[in-house]
Amino acid sequence: MNKEANQNSEKLLSTEAVAEILSLSKRTVHRLNSSGLIFKPLRISGSVRYLESELLAWIRAGMPNRVEWEAIRTKG
Repeated sequence: MNKEANQNSEKLLSTEAVAEILSLSKRTVHRLNSSGLIFKPLRISGSVRYLESELLAWIRAGMPNRVEWEAIRTKG
């Protein structure tokens, strides 16, 4: 992969990475996901991954629950 393609690629984060960014435990991130209090992650072959850009946008928006976040995303 060339340098330009690498700079434009979207970063996928594990639950562990999200937990570290949010200063939470991995288990708490799982609970937030299960209860719909965090945006919907991607599922790739049984793995759960979060888009880094979406995580940062979600934080900037005040960390709304999943339903509110989807409404915000579809507006903008």
